Formats: sequence, structure tokens, C-alpha cells
Amino acid sequence: MQNNPSAGATVQVKVIRGADIGPYVADLARLRISVFRAFPYLYDGDLDYERDYISRYSASLCSLFVLALDGERVVGVATGVPLADEAEAFKRPFEDAGHATENIFYFGESVLLSEYRGQGLGVRFFAERERHARALGLRVCAFCAVEREEDHPRRPTDYVPLNGFWHKRGYRHAPQLRTQLSWKDIGEESESLKSLSFWLRTLA
Repeated sequence: MQNNPSAGATVQVKVIRGADIGPYVADLARLRISVFRAFPYLYDGDLDYERDYISRYSASLCSLFVLALDGERVVGVATGVPLADEAEAFKRPFEDAGHATENIFYFGESVLLSEYRGQGLGVRFFAERERHARALGLRVCAFCAVEREEDHPRRPTDYVPLNGFWHKRGYRHAPQLRTQLSWKDIGEESESLKSLSFWLRTLA
């Protein structure tokens, strides 16, 4: 298997929907544990947490996986699901603010191995999820991102937030829409609550 994409590998993108995502759940878990270990998530993942977290995708007929494939190897996954099918932690901020969750498509994660970045796959991940949202008749897309202190001790000196990339994709930060999720950071003895805020785009 070609592990170095710069040496001639061609990455293919495949879109999987609803019940067809089942065979790729383990790949998503593997990539989440690997990619989210880096700042800002610092996720010290385990498969039990992953099975519980990912189960909602399998339960929704309208869920979406966008796969990046190097041959048969899954090197990236972007996910999405109607917000109405999401967990309460994601729905409640919108409900409390008076938004109709049935009009919103929620982007779960976008995880891609570092050696495959910079090839336009991140843009493709957004485009495919937005296309799926339109096909479902949903006109708002949303996702959330963890917030970390500027002086966080594990923040790399060369860290560049993705805010600029998200703005270029047409998303605006909605810091008033907030939630909390619990996971174990690298170096923590147990899980702790993390604050996340949402980004939104109204599709044309």
C-alpha cells in the first residue's frame, strides 16, 4: 500500500449514505482517535467512547460519510447528519435560541491523516456535505469546534486555527451558540467538560 501520497498515490473520494455507512464505522473511530489526539482536541480516545459517539450515524437514514481512499485504505472521513437526528448536546443550543432543528444539517467531524492534507480534500469534504444537505431540503449547515485558551500549555508554537479556512467556505462564527462535551485529554486522569461553539452557513 502506498503510504506517501506525494509519491504518485491518487486519493479517491467516495460518498456513503444511511445504512451503507456501517462497514466504515471502525475506520472513523480509528481516524478520530488518531487525528483528534493533536491540539486543539487533545483527545485521549478509546473505542468504548467511540462506539457510543458514532452510533447516532448508524441510527439515521439520512447520515453521510465522505471517505478519502488511498487504494482501499480509508485515510479521511467527513461526516454529517440532520441536526434533528443528533444528540441533545448539539440540538439544545439551537432549540434554546429558537432555531428549527429540522432545517439544519450538522457536520460531525472532518478527520484526515496529516500526510494527505493540502490536496483540496478539506474543501471537497465541505462541498459533498453541503450537496447532501441541499438534497435533503436543508438550507443551513452547522458544526462546532472546541475552544482552547490562547496560552494553553499544549498549544504548538506553529498552530494555525482553521477559522480562516471556515470563513472562506462561507461559515460564520456564532459564539452565542455553545455546548459542552466531556472527553479525556492527553495527560488527564479522567474526562472533563470542554466548551465548544458553533459555526453556521445558510446555503444559497
